[in-house]
Amino acid sequence: MIEPHAPSRTRGFARTGAPAPPGAPQPTGEQGQARLPVRPGTARFLVLAGVFVCAACGLVYELELVALASYLIGDSVTQASVVLSVMVFAMGIGSLAAKRLRCRAAAGFGAVEAALALVGGCSAMALYAMFAWTGAWGGAWTSGSRCLLVAFSLAIGLLIGAEVPLLMELIQRIRRQDAGGAVADLFAADYVGALVGGLAFPFLLLPLLGQLTGTLLTGTVNVIAGGSLVLGLFRRDLTRRTCWLLVVANVVVLGLLAAAAVLVDDFERAARHAVYGADVRVALGTDVQEVVLTGGTGGRPLDLFLDGRLRVSGRDEHLYHEALVHPAMNGPRARVLVLGGGDGLAAREALRYPGVRRVDVVELDADVVRLAREDPALSALNEHAYGDPRVHVTTADAFDWLRRNRTTYDVVISDLPDPGITASTKLYSQEFYGLARRALAPGGRLAVHAGPVSSRPRSFWTVDTTVRAAGLRTVPYRVGGRDSGFAAGPDRTTGASRAPRDWGFVLAARSRPVLRPDPRERPRGLTRAALTAAAHAAATTRVTGLPPSTLVHPRYAD
Repeated sequence: MIEPHAPSRTRGFARTGAPAPPGAPQPTGEQGQARLPVRPGTARFLVLAGVFVCAACGLVYELELVALASYLIGDSVTQASVVLSVMVFAMGIGSLAAKRLRCRAAAGFGAVEAALALVGGCSAMALYAMFAWTGAWGGAWTSGSRCLLVAFSLAIGLLIGAEVPLLMELIQRIRRQDAGGAVADLFAADYVGALVGGLAFPFLLLPLLGQLTGTLLTGTVNVIAGGSLVLGLFRRDLTRRTCWLLVVANVVVLGLLAAAAVLVDDFERAARHAVYGADVRVALGTDVQEVVLTGGTGGRPLDLFLDGRLRVSGRDEHLYHEALVHPAMNGPRARVLVLGGGDGLAAREALRYPGVRRVDVVELDADVVRLAREDPALSALNEHAYGDPRVHVTTADAFDWLRRNRTTYDVVISDLPDPGITASTKLYSQEFYGLARRALAPGGRLAVHAGPVSSRPRSFWTVDTTVRAAGLRTVPYRVGGRDSGFAAGPDRTTGASRAPRDWGFVLAARSRPVLRPDPRERPRGLTRAALTAAAHAAATTRVTGLPPSTLVHPRYAD
């Protein structure tokens, strides 16, 4: 009887180096035990170290695709789901395809790592280039970034999936062991490497090097690790021709990645000009977002972009901020709270009113506030609001700050990015408005920026429904005059034909608020008749039957 786990005679001779039985094929390095330049224990450790490094690089590519897609395309939940699902599917296909390479595991693994380093390392630049230079073309090019995202997710997943069976074969050729033990060792190194890569991306690569340079460096580490493992440890199992082909491939990949790293600053400037125009004055990556200022000199209007979305346009910002702030200032207004609004423009409008004793601004990004203080064009636009001693700034997340706050305010201004942007979803939830309601003094009013009405009516009316679900009564209104050539929506809409043409707002209070300006003040264009028309314009778009948005069930996807 043959023992279930006993090695065959041919395998036994191959392991001991004795001659094979007559008629049996002579094993070679790529089919039997590897001919190693070091002891098997050392070789096995080096292979597991290679698994560790390659796993870390693979997860960095994955996170980079998710992060860049969220920035360029928007809706991080959708983009993460697309990247992860496509990549996991492709990993399974890659593992199956790699079965054909097991007879040449060392050469196959070297080729896979060179390809993975090139594709993964250049993926960020390729995606950013597609977004920058084709994003405004319209037509079929509108989905170009999404298609390229799927293509990179598929390619990287295929190559990562091919690593595992090849590495398993290499480990077994160093020293045969039971399959369960080999799998445990391989996956342990793989998972620990993934942990290191997952932590390195947000805490080291992204803040210190940025997405483009960080991904190029990851590709460099990947090709060096894969090439060193194969050419250093398994070179005796490769033919001379295969060895030279792998050397050339690795050198070419290193050269391409190095050239891209040298040119990355010029590439970023050119791509930024393609996205924002040639008038970029300030571009910085903060701990929260990318901040870009264009114009503001030579008579050109100032534009402020946050993560690629136009947040402030000097052409029309006065219409937005007056419509947001002035209706809420009709009544007691000694204490004013601005949630968001780090640009200082909402605070500027509140400071116009007599009787305002304190304005608290809660802004997540301290660098936006710094620019609003120090940049000549932006500080002139906000009329040096941060130089007023009545203005006090707190750097914090608005939701967390409201949870800790025990002070009440006569006016609360929610000057936050559009609903539908994943990072802002909790700031448009029933829980958030419940906290805002708690911060209102008796007779206090809450003014909410609720996004465009004409292009995203369901999101706008979901905001109204959610505010009412928090126990407040509302008056929604809609103001036109938005510069149609610029877009600020969560879907990265570009082009005048699809850009939002209006802003939507919701005025709320414990008792039904009155939508009219203070009769003692004369804000430009905001007469009682104009606000009545604004409320009527919003009412004509009403979408009924919408449930409120909550933290566990966000509902801002149109």
